[in-house]
Amino acid sequence: ILLLLARLGLRSGEVAFLQLDNIDWKAGRLSVHGKSGRRTDLPLPTDVGKAIAAYLRRGRPTSTSRCVFLRARAPVRGFLSQCAIGSIVKHRLERAGIVAPSKGAHQFRHALATGMLRQGASLAEIGEVLGHRSPDTTRIYAKVDLDALRKLALPWPGGVR
Repeated sequence: ILLLLARLGLRSGEVAFLQLDNIDWKAGRLSVHGKSGRRTDLPLPTDVGKAIAAYLRRGRPTSTSRCVFLRARAPVRGFLSQCAIGSIVKHRLERAGIVAPSKGAHQFRHALATGMLRQGASLAEIGEVLGHRSPDTTRIYAKVDLDALRKLALPWPGGVR
């Protein structure tokens, strides 16, 4: 769950409602159903695929549910809402002793976006990865990384004033 959030920047609902049929193991692709039922096909990084496969083999409770991730306690079923993902994130961060200003799942999207920006990705590329329809939404993530934005700024015509 944490790898899907951190490496692919998925929203908590996209992780909570991920189905086994959304994973194409042969092609190394993941089909995600995001906001407004919009479907996005993403590459499945090797480390994320290995973590999901390990969970399916050794961690997932036995069930006929087609949800990838299931509740660990009875009743064994898929999550009812994306809030469960936020709760998992909060507890895992606390268990690891990580002190963060925010303990929600959304912080992973911000971290991925600012990391991509630092590595030179364009706002359009970041928006595509995060599944944004509007560039204005992606700009919200960019304003966090002022140092990276300063490097992208064009010099003022006629010099500094």
